[in-house]
Amino acid sequence: MSVLECPSDLTLISDEMSIGDVIQDIVRMGPHEDPIHVLDLDDVVRKHYGWCAKMPRVKPYYAVKCNDDPRILQTLMTLGTGFDCASKGEMERMLGYGVKPESIIFAQPAKSVPSLLYARSKQVSVMTFDGAVELEKIHQYYPEARLVLRMRHDSQKVRCSLGKKFGCDPIEEAPELLRYAATLRMNVIGISFHVGSDCDEHEVYYDAVKIAKGLFEYAKTIGYEFSLLDIGGGFPGDNDKPIDRYAQAVNVAIDQFFPPESDIRIIAEPGRYYVSSAVTLVSFVDSKRVMKEKQTDGTEKTRMYYYLNDGIFGTFYCTAHEAQPAIPIVERKAGAKEYSSSVWGPTCDVMDLILPDIVLPELDIGDSVVFENCGAYSQVLSCRFNGFPLPKVVPYLREATWKILQELTAAASAISACSIDSSDGKLLVTHESYTPIAEATYLV
Repeated sequence: MSVLECPSDLTLISDEMSIGDVIQDIVRMGPHEDPIHVLDLDDVVRKHYGWCAKMPRVKPYYAVKCNDDPRILQTLMTLGTGFDCASKGEMERMLGYGVKPESIIFAQPAKSVPSLLYARSKQVSVMTFDGAVELEKIHQYYPEARLVLRMRHDSQKVRCSLGKKFGCDPIEEAPELLRYAATLRMNVIGISFHVGSDCDEHEVYYDAVKIAKGLFEYAKTIGYEFSLLDIGGGFPGDNDKPIDRYAQAVNVAIDQFFPPESDIRIIAEPGRYYVSSAVTLVSFVDSKRVMKEKQTDGTEKTRMYYYLNDGIFGTFYCTAHEAQPAIPIVERKAGAKEYSSSVWGPTCDVMDLILPDIVLPELDIGDSVVFENCGAYSQVLSCRFNGFPLPKVVPYLREATWKILQELTAAASAISACSIDSSDGKLLVTHESYTPIAEATYLV
């Protein structure tokens, strides 16, 4: 029987303790030299429960690029998700953890030849394409691959529009590519799309599924019988952004255009949904300047400059490059005055500016500044510019959840030994002991 061993760098906490209690303890023990990412693995588990409960027909393939912390990846592997890998390195990592090749989609429409050869050697056969040259390359180096045509369908309300780089036009290009694939005798098994990262428009999923259905019908006319629909990512993950309206739009669309009796397998590639709210940053004020700004009427206005031990080369890359909000949580001391403030990162780069203009109560050296919803595209985009360290990840998990993960590991091992397919990703939902706990956010 397989037993999940608790990593030495994972802290188990009692079921009565909240992650807010953990953060308050870290703040009390500060200031700390390094910025700290408090990773709440219970939050990841709750997200998986929510996904399976709200979109039971859609199997999640977690986008590894969003946050590749090993504790997150191994937790999701235990829960039975698939994985969206976009490089040889990501495939190597997940296969090294024991993920089966059939639980990976190589969701990269512009693959290198070495990555294709590696995928072939490991039998990772499901992969995306969106152009004729890519199709020819796959035909040459992995002719038995199972292909998914990625079409473009952009939301107008996203943080990052991926259609600028990937996805063929579903009307002008897709039919021609499918005909060419048929000429090459390539095995195209379905359609994928990605509406864009951090989408704020749930209706776009309905429209995209409807268009995908049209391509399924067209494919039949040239000899294909598609079996897979990949609805991509874009689902929000902040603690104040539930996915209910997205789930409703998806469910209505797939029930209308791909009802259960159609026997079409439906997957998605959520990233930030699973991890955004799972990480809280605890940073500290390293330095401070009191500025006097002359106003047009000749008076002076005080502005505070605060320099934190984290910045845009650490947690806040997306704040600088994609306008992702950064909302500081600070302790309001008795009698503290409020000032217009600028919050900077620690490096020498003048672009290392987190918040150019925000009103804050006056802070002192060593005070904590906490930011929630820091789990997506933060650690993975961090670098050591100027010699500053990467944020330190400190993971926590409740004891009861840990026991359930151990039981799931044993159950999955037993199922595997019996050669039963357990790839539906719903082990947790059916676990009789699991009840999702509503986690309180950090308050000061």
